[in-house]
Amino acid sequence: MAKSTPPTAQSGATMTHYRWVVVALLFAIVVINYIDRAAISYAIDPIAKELSLTSSQKGLVLGAFGVGYMFTTFIGGVLTDRFGPRIILTVAVILWAVSSALTAVGSSFFLLLALRAFLGLSEGPMFPGLTGAVAHWLPPKERARALGYSLAAVPLALAIGGPVVSGILSLTDWRTLYWILGGASLVWFPLWYWMFRNRPEDSAHVNQAELAHIRQEQVEDIDDGRGTGNVVPARSDNATGTTWKRLFTNRTLLTNYWAFFVFGYFLFFFMTWLPGFLEQKFSVPVASAGWFSFVPWAVAGVVLLVLGNLSDRMLEKTHSLRIARSWFIIVTQLIAAVVILPAAFTSTLWVALALITVSLAASMGANAVYYAVNVDIAPDRSATALGLMNFFFAISGFAAPVITGWVVGNSGSFTRAFFILAALAGSSVVLTFLFHRPDRDAIDHPYPDAR
Repeated sequence: MAKSTPPTAQSGATMTHYRWVVVALLFAIVVINYIDRAAISYAIDPIAKELSLTSSQKGLVLGAFGVGYMFTTFIGGVLTDRFGPRIILTVAVILWAVSSALTAVGSSFFLLLALRAFLGLSEGPMFPGLTGAVAHWLPPKERARALGYSLAAVPLALAIGGPVVSGILSLTDWRTLYWILGGASLVWFPLWYWMFRNRPEDSAHVNQAELAHIRQEQVEDIDDGRGTGNVVPARSDNATGTTWKRLFTNRTLLTNYWAFFVFGYFLFFFMTWLPGFLEQKFSVPVASAGWFSFVPWAVAGVVLLVLGNLSDRMLEKTHSLRIARSWFIIVTQLIAAVVILPAAFTSTLWVALALITVSLAASMGANAVYYAVNVDIAPDRSATALGLMNFFFAISGFAAPVITGWVVGNSGSFTRAFFILAALAGSSVVLTFLFHRPDRDAIDHPYPDAR
């Protein structure tokens, strides 16, 4: 038997790059997804005026999304690992298009709560499906980069969505806004269903060279006596190494879940209450809040892209998941914790926006890393692990708006809400430093000698 040789070396074929088309499709749906879910932060004041909602009721409406989301994000992960992301994301997009359109008929506080919870139920499988697609389509050294590209759509959607949504509201009412959002969501799913397959082996657009690159497998040259140079992939002994017990007890995964909860708390705080904060403290009208929100979200998107790429480069250079993953979380969350407090006390709009921009960018900077850790630690059940992590994220999606609404309603200011943000980020730093050890806990380490 001859020495192992990659197929690309034998065939000399030019590698296709269809995996990045898949990443582009994921990027597009995340943009649509986050414009949909964030529109409420600009529509909530017109809705509150029409339906006579209090600050606490506004917080409950903003947080109802998280209640629905926490149920289906976990189930969506299990279903994605069972049936694949193709059908799961197709069904999810159709359902959330319907739920967005139905929001336009909300005529009472309780009906609006139910419709927002329905939107959360519909969107829950989105990110488990995304993670499942990346796990199947990208090799270890490209996962954080691909996730960074896909997840950069979150701040981009919030950056462009603010001006777009507030602009639509300046021209029409909030009910028409939701009819428009529902229709826009239906554009994506036919492209996805036609262009995507659950595994690259099943796609006509992927050649053997790209497939070998994606799998990063050792192959053996089979000498059949005719010099054909046929190759077969070596099988991994760790193909099914993740148990339910491991998903619920592994210290790195548990720490990752908590850190992602903190990330979610920051995200939902600014996504739902930043316009209200700017209006209350600096008298910025809702129609203009979208433009003032543009810079913080745009900078966060750039930082997320840069750090996603840097994480993979550090992994390739150091062969250490602790350096390439854990320390990215520690440093970014420490910056977020330190910088957010002064924003609560400044009386200058541009200083507040600068501090919020730095803190938000730092908080979001490790987003791709959180996702990559699930694939690093549980590659065979990455969507289920992501579903569990996203369950904690969903709790933050309820907690951040509701707690903030209660705090602001009782104190009349956002100061205590900013203290909560700083304390949560600090806890993330401490726990990640102590317990986040992906090199020790990874089933299928991309660099086994680095353990």
